[in-house]
Amino acid sequence: MNGSADVRGGAASRLAVRPMLRADLDRGVLAIERESYPIPWSRRMIEGELIRPDGICLVAEHERAVMGYILVALQVDVWHILNVTVHPLHRGRRIGEALVRSAMALGDRREHGGFTLEVRVSNERAIRLYHRLGFASHGVRPRYYSDNGEDALIMWRLPAEEAAG
Repeated sequence: MNGSADVRGGAASRLAVRPMLRADLDRGVLAIERESYPIPWSRRMIEGELIRPDGICLVAEHERAVMGYILVALQVDVWHILNVTVHPLHRGRRIGEALVRSAMALGDRREHGGFTLEVRVSNERAIRLYHRLGFASHGVRPRYYSDNGEDALIMWRLPAEEAAG
């Protein structure tokens, strides 16, 4: 997968979405993870996703700088979006949207039962994005997040062919 999208904030700005490489961990992924979460994923956890045979790990980069990443795992027959993270200084520029769209396009290349994810109930920007991308709310996981006990909203999106029909 090698796509690009406009990044708001500059007419000539281009964002490339491509498969994550192990080198990307040191090129920005781990730093973004640490800056974004009180309990960040470890190097070993992310490397585990990189070697998963049925996974999608992508980065978004601009001018060779990693701006964000997404980790998606096929669990049984459902794509589970595990982590979508954009560098705090670059949020609100549709980078997360480009990552999710790219991952869904890859996931839709094979038969599956849909996409699911959990999102903090307080993350209104992400919830709006997921609704715009065809996800629907399907319940709450109480006290899901271990850092502060916040609830998670469970969201689902049907496979592209089912959503269209």
